[in-house]
Amino acid sequence: MAEIYQHNIYIDESCHLENDIHPLMCIGYTKIAAKDYELYKNELKKIKLTHKTPTELKWNKLSNNRLPFYKAIIDFFFDSNIEFRAILVKNKAQLDHTKFNRGDHNSFYYTLVFLLLRNPWVNYLENPHKVILDIKDTRGKERLTKLDTRLNEEYKQKYNRDSPFNFFQHIRSDESEFLQLADFFIGAITYKARGLHLLEKSSQVKKEVVAYLEQKSGYQLDDGTAPFEEKFNIFDFQIQTQNKQ
Repeated sequence: MAEIYQHNIYIDESCHLENDIHPLMCIGYTKIAAKDYELYKNELKKIKLTHKTPTELKWNKLSNNRLPFYKAIIDFFFDSNIEFRAILVKNKAQLDHTKFNRGDHNSFYYTLVFLLLRNPWVNYLENPHKVILDIKDTRGKERLTKLDTRLNEEYKQKYNRDSPFNFFQHIRSDESEFLQLADFFIGAITYKARGLHLLEKSSQVKKEVVAYLEQKSGYQLDDGTAPFEEKFNIFDFQIQTQNKQ
């Protein structure tokens, strides 16, 4: 008998490389009810066609003449039942991988995936979920196996049951409208958190997208200090929190 999945969760990240010049990183997901997958996928494609934008939606490739399209995407998200959650990591250079992450920055990345998934808004759900991630490296299958094992151990210990996340897959972002949506949102979050909107030569369209997303969500995207809102949530991960574990 085929497994019946309750939600599909699409995970992407920004500024995650260890030795880049960025002081922070962000990882986030879009979550949709499995029953809404075809409907929402087709609606997003329809918006693209309406605005004559059939290509992949990527934060790094925003165009000034497509602002109405980006606003339409944001409007669709807030009118739908899609949810978004992100973890914003500040002071990335202060991470002590030798002490806390087995000497491996990629292990920290998958720790963030673990923390992103393990949150009180899905713990009560009994039905299984699909987790789809953007392809990151050649060791993806091995790491997903470890992530699966860790989630099951956590749920056995805390909830006396198996993890609800029992399907993991890597795909390319151009294969999924929902990975693209996650990229779009975390790109806006990191752009604001890095202070790029304050630069003299900052992108006008990116500033307007950030402002529109803040208006719709009620969040200041650089600090996540707004009250929790189930639709759009940003968790501010401080490095010292990891160092106390």
